[in-house]
Amino acid sequence: MTAGGPISRSGKPAVVAHRGASEELPEHTLAAYERALADGADGLECDVRLTSDHELVCIHDRTVDRTSDGTGLVSEMSVPQLRELDFGSWHPHGSSASVLTLRELLTLTLDWRRPVRLFVETKHPVRYGSLVEQKLLALLHEFGVATPPSADHSRAVVISFSSAGVWRVRRHAPMLPTILLGDTARLLGGSAATAVGATGIGPSVNTLRQNPDLVDRAAAAGRVTYCWTVDDRVDVQLCADLGVRWVATNRPAKVRDWLVTVD
Repeated sequence: MTAGGPISRSGKPAVVAHRGASEELPEHTLAAYERALADGADGLECDVRLTSDHELVCIHDRTVDRTSDGTGLVSEMSVPQLRELDFGSWHPHGSSASVLTLRELLTLTLDWRRPVRLFVETKHPVRYGSLVEQKLLALLHEFGVATPPSADHSRAVVISFSSAGVWRVRRHAPMLPTILLGDTARLLGGSAATAVGATGIGPSVNTLRQNPDLVDRAAAAGRVTYCWTVDDRVDVQLCADLGVRWVATNRPAKVRDWLVTVD
């Protein structure tokens, strides 16, 4: 099995904190990820974008407008400029927080007291194109996680809606697990994942509800399923029943509690 391995509870989906414990605390902040880890998340998920000084930062949107007190394109701002902004106070339960770099999140993840897997989503289309994957792989090499002994024992997984992005990672780091994200069964149930060498597929929970056979079809091809964004109890049960390997959620503590009652 790929992109799976030891970081899970036997027979049940493993829980990935989507942008951290992002229901309780502002997304992509250190506090949100620390909460998720304290709540027992098996994995952490983040989105990365390149700044004008070519550093990877954990921000979902093209702009900083929604999640900070500033305005402007991430790609046109340097890390020092982003450090001047408050990325936490916008959230009802948030407080002042600095922008989080991928380097900082990797450090937190790999230094945690138990094994945790980091799912890094590269965003496309973007100003810097393939440089995003190049910089990501360079950083993963620096941290010693770009060439795992097997996909099952990798501490990092690269995920993307971009088939080209997934292919670039597979070509340059063939042992690193990759997940092709999508919100249509036509894409994920076809040959796209095979063409780019993805070790897993990532349907939205809505796509999975409509096409539950995706999980078995992926498994038959040797791929795992990563489902996003699973925040409701009924969907947690669905993912468990179907054999989904990873569930990404904004509510890691609640999902872990619900999984206790899953047969």
